[in-house]
Amino acid sequence: MTRRLRRLVSAVVVFALASCSNTDPATDGVLNVYAAASLQAPFEEIAAEFEAAHPGLSVQLNLAGSSDLATQIIAGAPAEVFAPANAATMEQVAAEGLLASPSKTFATNVLTIAVAAGNPLGIESLESLTEPGIATVLCAPQVPCGAAAAAAQEVSGVWLEPVSEEGSVTDVLGKVSSGQADAGLVYVTDVDAAGGGVDGVPFDAAAQAVNTYPIAAVGSSGDPASDFIDLVLGESGQEILSSHGFGKPAQ
Repeated sequence: MTRRLRRLVSAVVVFALASCSNTDPATDGVLNVYAAASLQAPFEEIAAEFEAAHPGLSVQLNLAGSSDLATQIIAGAPAEVFAPANAATMEQVAAEGLLASPSKTFATNVLTIAVAAGNPLGIESLESLTEPGIATVLCAPQVPCGAAAAAAQEVSGVWLEPVSEEGSVTDVLGKVSSGQADAGLVYVTDVDAAGGGVDGVPFDAAAQAVNTYPIAAVGSSGDPASDFIDLVLGESGQEILSSHGFGKPAQ
């Protein structure tokens, strides 16, 4: 093989490798959606509807604590859509210049006290969680459900001493449903999703610590990301979210 031919072959190989490494979801067939753990049930339904309308394109849901997801995205994770459980976490990503467009609010959620099915300890309020022997679990302060719990305590003047602080609301729920804790502050939607495994005890201060959920495209995301966001914001997506207990954002 002549030197000129070898150079030509090398150039073709380099071009081919570069083309294969393209992470645009329109070419690799995957849309990476990073979403708060509390969104699992509705986003699985929304993803299924999106895939049905976009043959050949699949949605990869990465569900975890919002703060962990933000850290991953800032570190370079291949997210095309980000949907955390509060605006403050979205702002962390926006501050890094990583959003393709301004975020939009698509849902709201409020806290409740998760207790064992049947509420055997008779927990009735936040004050109940301060009684001796009650093991309470909260989300860590940097997690949206933890920030909401802190706001609820501030409003009520009732300060809790958790036996542990978890990285996501699903971890809190897991501690309660498994009997490792007597109670935990989670979202009303998480109790609904538990299917009777736990009960929820409402408390007044929750109404003053409402979480709003924003959504935005990340990086240079193209039409698939925009289409997914439109679905979430549209009538069908809103109906799915409502069916799982999420509230509508203020207009």
